[in-house]
Amino acid sequence: MKKILVAFLLISLFSCGKKEVQLPQLDETVVADVKDHSPIFMFFETNGNDTLVDVNRSNSISSTNWLFNIDKRLPLKLIIPEIQKLQAKKEKSSHKKEGSENYFTYMDGKKKVLAFLPVVGVEYRLGKAVLGMNTIYFTANGNIFFNNQELKETELDNYLNDLRIEHESEIFVGYDKNMDFEKYLKSRMIAKKIEITKLGLSIDYSKEFIY
Repeated sequence: MKKILVAFLLISLFSCGKKEVQLPQLDETVVADVKDHSPIFMFFETNGNDTLVDVNRSNSISSTNWLFNIDKRLPLKLIIPEIQKLQAKKEKSSHKKEGSENYFTYMDGKKKVLAFLPVVGVEYRLGKAVLGMNTIYFTANGNIFFNNQELKETELDNYLNDLRIEHESEIFVGYDKNMDFEKYLKSRMIAKKIEITKLGLSIDYSKEFIY
């Protein structure tokens, strides 16, 4: 897939030694524009057979919305610890502005425009959910499991809404730590579009488990 240069952030890219970020592509725009922002870059690098992440946050300002420009080839096991550190740093900053949020940048493949995905109120957890917690799990190979049952994307809504529950229950979402960032965004969109109609059943999107 053709490399995509983040054109509107060209100055920042040049200051990073003309490095490029290959942005993920999705087929829709969630947020079309973000005002008052500053960029954070996560570049894809290799050292022999090892994949590395090079984080540049020199232009990040705590009082603004942060745009995470993450190379689509990077795996979650490298990305998420960096996001956790950045989230914590922003929350602790005395300059954090009320209402400022974080966003992932990506390309809308249909409209051929830059778009943004909010990362609001999400707590990333490295490791499996507690034993007994119902979990939808997305693998790096594109498989979807609910607990130990493999499901197709088209089966998710019906399967979950047909579950027998005896009391109010929550479903959590997990992702394969080896999943690349583009696959993660696509899987995250699938998870967000699940429609739960069963009384007493809900999906907790405030936590994401990476393992």
